[in-house]
Amino acid sequence: MTMSENPTIALVGPGAIGTTVAAALHEVGRTPAIFGRSAHEQLELRFDGGRIAVPGPVRTNPAEVDNTFDLVFVAVKSTQIDATAPWLSALCNKNTVVCVLQNGVEQKALVAPHVPGSPVLPSVVWFPAQREPDASVWLRGKARITLPDTPETSLVLAALSGTRCSVDVAADFTSVAWRKLLQNAVAGLMVLAGRRAGMYSRADIAGLALAYLQECLEVARAEGATLGDEVPQEIVDAFRGYPADLGTSILADREAGRPLEWDSRNGVVQRRARSHGIATPISDLVVPLLAAASDGPG
Repeated sequence: MTMSENPTIALVGPGAIGTTVAAALHEVGRTPAIFGRSAHEQLELRFDGGRIAVPGPVRTNPAEVDNTFDLVFVAVKSTQIDATAPWLSALCNKNTVVCVLQNGVEQKALVAPHVPGSPVLPSVVWFPAQREPDASVWLRGKARITLPDTPETSLVLAALSGTRCSVDVAADFTSVAWRKLLQNAVAGLMVLAGRRAGMYSRADIAGLALAYLQECLEVARAEGATLGDEVPQEIVDAFRGYPADLGTSILADREAGRPLEWDSRNGVVQRRARSHGIATPISDLVVPLLAAASDGPG
């Protein structure tokens, strides 16, 4: 793409994922324009061995945007997409590449209606980052994202080239996205238990997680993902190997009383299963409980 040498970059949603990407860009001299709900003079990313302060301000009024951008990173939760529509309208033109840094396998379907004509690029985000009480973000692993192999991907590769956020390009993006969805789905059990990753060291929870993942795997395959029989056990083993105090964004949202991404992380498995006639007894229990934890009443 002709603009890839020095693209203008905006970022919507400077939460844990957005702050990490903004810091990676700023560190190499490509500071993005930052937009979000809450005003901040700067963002701060902390990691083993240092910190990066990203100058703001975080702009909060879409009506004050006076130019569009070559590349827009959207790093809001799936529950916040509709609220982001005014930003997308202000920041994007028909040539803007919109890269969605968000959980789930329905990113294009959720975002595309708000950016008619603009190419929407889904991604898989692999790194653990969490918001701290002082509003800084703690990056607890190496930053890495996976993108599909499309022409628009070259723009994101150029933007993140040489940064601390590495980019993989996947020929079979469907399989990668569904593998991550399985990981996100089973992390939802933390919400129901009110516990962090240490709970997977329990044999009963590990067994439940494995059964749930095997159910999700059948749905993923019906959706076109090529994933082996070993994947559920690999994911359970990974959870058992995490620090016991490691949480997940859906647990953080539950603890803070925010709406949960239950539909894009868990409900989607149940919905897609029904379209294929696949029985999902564990999803049929987990999904209503997560929905009630998010939306009430009570």
